[in-house]
Amino acid sequence: MLRNLGLSSMHMLASAGIESEAQLRELGAVAAYAAVQRAGFKPSLNLLWAIEGALSNRHWQDVAHDDRLDLLLALDHFLGHTN
Repeated sequence: MLRNLGLSSMHMLASAGIESEAQLRELGAVAAYAAVQRAGFKPSLNLLWAIEGALSNRHWQDVAHDDRLDLLLALDHFLGHTN
């Protein structure tokens, strides 16, 4: 199990078709979070921080503090909400 990702997070990722660390790394945090949303879940942003933390080997709270704006902008861009 990856750092920050408990059973509930892993279940959501698996339901979105992300079943391995390699798949998660290939997608990246933003695309993986969006895939969980597309799978019908309504995850909090803590999942985004947790995924990024898992991929960068950092605590999710450090990610939320240090990378919040960058990740939110990347998610917004990924989802096509930019002008």
